[in-house]
Amino acid sequence: MKTGNPKERSFRFTSILERSENKLWGCHFRVPVRIAKELIDSSSRRVICTLNTSAPFQCAILHRGEGLFLITVNKSLREKLGLDFGMEVQVGLKKDKSEYGLPMPEELQELLHQDTEGKKLFHALTRGKQRTLLYIIGSAKTSPKRISRAIIIVKHLKSNKGKINYRQLYTAMKDPRINPAK
Repeated sequence: MKTGNPKERSFRFTSILERSENKLWGCHFRVPVRIAKELIDSSSRRVICTLNTSAPFQCAILHRGEGLFLITVNKSLREKLGLDFGMEVQVGLKKDKSEYGLPMPEELQELLHQDTEGKKLFHALTRGKQRTLLYIIGSAKTSPKRISRAIIIVKHLKSNKGKINYRQLYTAMKDPRINPAK
């Protein structure tokens, strides 16, 4: 079912939570082809999703060939919402029109405001790499830890000329000499 004005359409449908063969994702639900095709455009496949009237979260519609579109659900969200494989879920979707597809942590926003080279390097990354870094910073539970991660990431970008070496980055975040918030 479509609701809202044409520019802000939202869609509601029922789907089943399925176990994914891919161990990285854990589980997913299918998105009807007609809805996926309306929400995906050349610039983005990012959407805002609600499951069973949960708090909205940002995600992407994935195309898995043969007319199969799906959205993955990670273990922590599944546990938080009390969902299990085979359960029916009420899904709400609308186009994500945010700049990054994930929230910009205040700590990183302030750091990029102060560090023009870091800002330039961050914005030169692909949208997917930007989202990965936003997730890494935003997933920290405390502000001091988010600040520390933001500083480490910006220093990493600067020392690697805008390239990301994830192994090196994760090592730096685990090193108590580099990351005192660890």
